[in-house]
Amino acid sequence: MADLEVGDPAPQFDLPRDGGGSLSLAASAGKPVVLYFYPQDDTTSCTQEAISFSRLKPEFEKAGAVVIGLSPDSAKKHDKFKSKYNLTIDLAADEERKVIEAYRLWVEKSMYGRKYMGVERATFLIGRDGRIAKIWRKVRVKGHAEAVLEAVRAL
Repeated sequence: MADLEVGDPAPQFDLPRDGGGSLSLAASAGKPVVLYFYPQDDTTSCTQEAISFSRLKPEFEKAGAVVIGLSPDSAKKHDKFKSKYNLTIDLAADEERKVIEAYRLWVEKSMYGRKYMGVERATFLIGRDGRIAKIWRKVRVKGHAEAVLEAVRAL
């Protein structure tokens, strides 16, 4: 399957969320959605990224955008992660990796010469029309949330 590109319709989802209930793309129709994918709760880079998005959540809301973090961790694990770091953003649980795979982010990775499958850290900005407006792949955490906020403001 080819990678998703700017202008493509964003794959829909409806997933369990932290705190119970579910998160869906359809529930945010008409608003920009920042959908960021990360490998695992409570790891250094993932924690820094979640803290950055949480710190800027009021600014994203002022710009009319919704921020959703998505990983293959369970909703219960998300609850612990949010509580431990006082995170304010919504977290979706994709334990079966269906959404991760729909966004083409279940990829071969390599660490210390060992190859394994995992989630590529990436962010998709989905416009009010439900189409992908911008994509950041292989994200470096430092300054990323700020760059995404600027892109939201430019929509």
